Amino acid sequence: MGTSVRVSARRKATGAGLAALLLAGGAVGCQKGDSAESPAMTPAAAVAKAAKNSEDIKSAHYRMTGQVPGAGRISAEAAVSIKPLAMSMKMTAQNQATKGPVEIRLVGKAMYIGGNTAMAKEMDGKSWIKLDMSALGGKGLNPDQLGAGQADQNPAANSTFLTGSKNVKKVGTETVGGVKTTHYEGKVTVDDLKASFKDKDKTVREQREKSLEQFEKMGVDSFTMDAWIDGDDHTKQFRMRGQADKGPLDMTITFLDINQPVKVTAPPAKETADLAEMLKGAQS
Repeated sequence: MGTSVRVSARRKATGAGLAALLLAGGAVGCQKGDSAESPAMTPAAAVAKAAKNSEDIKSAHYRMTGQVPGAGRISAEAAVSIKPLAMSMKMTAQNQATKGPVEIRLVGKAMYIGGNTAMAKEMDGKSWIKLDMSALGGKGLNPDQLGAGQADQNPAANSTFLTGSKNVKKVGTETVGGVKTTHYEGKVTVDDLKASFKDKDKTVREQREKSLEQFEKMGVDSFTMDAWIDGDDHTKQFRMRGQADKGPLDMTITFLDINQPVKVTAPPAKETADLAEMLKGAQS
């Protein structure tokens, strides 16, 4: 396989993976409850309690659909573990270069992108690309830019943005995925969010600031947020809408479980091409 083909295949795979990994920090879990809400709780208090509960989430399994600037319409299903760090995500994006779903796996310090038969045709039968974060760091490739910087976040971070809204209101009660929930809505600006972070402890503040940073880079300066909170005061689903530099952002994330074991294994070595080795070949 020629150098130009290898580099082209690597760009296709990483391009498809970036949109998915950008969103890997956007999940929060849920548990089933018998009642949809506490009658005595105000909308702001209900949202704040769900946000507080999200801080203890160590893993989550979720689905997401919607539109991401630069990636077009996407759909994905993912499982993320914070400690120990692991992630598996299967994503289909309208604007991705490869046809069909692309899978991203994060195992330790290595990220794998592929699992797509179309990629195998471009890479001598190998359907996965391995990105070793420690090896690539010295080659001018920033792991954060590749998306790995988002994967070690508490996946509840994005759902907590509604706490920064000054006009949270109750929309009604709805059933989401068979679970009774209360639907809340509010609008929030980036400045409002930053102000709301100041009262949090250092770990929570840094976590939320890092989550917000990805949207600032997209040019989003305000959000319309919706949250569906179950009877156990966990967010069952949330939706984020905003206008970015490259078009509208509109993502809905629905959560299937939290704090359940997440096991992710590396693809077989014989099916994997190492990006570090590909870059060495390109340089020589």
